[in-house]
Amino acid sequence: MTLNHYNQGASAFREGTRTHDVSQNIQSLLKYIEADAPFSILDLGCGPGRDLKTLIALGHHPVGLDGSAEFVRMAQEDAKCEVWQQDFLQLALPAQQFDGVFANASLFHVPSQELPRVLRQLHASLKAGGVLFSSNPRGENREGWSGDRYGAYYEWPAWQQFMTDAGFVELEHYYRPPGLPREQQPWLASVWRKPR
Repeated sequence: MTLNHYNQGASAFREGTRTHDVSQNIQSLLKYIEADAPFSILDLGCGPGRDLKTLIALGHHPVGLDGSAEFVRMAQEDAKCEVWQQDFLQLALPAQQFDGVFANASLFHVPSQELPRVLRQLHASLKAGGVLFSSNPRGENREGWSGDRYGAYYEWPAWQQFMTDAGFVELEHYYRPPGLPREQQPWLASVWRKPR
């Protein structure tokens, strides 16, 4: 149902998110990657391709991944790069391929019972020393359906536990948008390294 929601509303979603400023998140990923540029980056849940275009403009080599066929079509058209159509619950990722994984507003769609497996798959897709960025709407460790979208919403300690259990080491975390009181910051962003 979540994928149907995005397929049916793809054009409205693209227009509604086209001008969202996630430069803070992209820079948080890039500043921790220790490889030589250009970086190989998986944009997990790339949607219609906004951030793929930014990463290409910065000189990197991103690959998009989304479960929505309509988003994949849009991203290929707009970003002119490789985009894979894969359901997050049925990932088929190459091992040790990426310097970074950019999971902006995507992993919260993974049910908690599936999250450990998905995080291990992302861990395996990173090169040694690779970096994963995640941003999710935060909540009180609850999950379920909101209309026709599934979401899991965590406070920091619970998210930290999922990530460390999957083998990641924390680099930083912060709340968005910047400069507001915590109750007005609905997004939890965090950056993690796969140990060498």
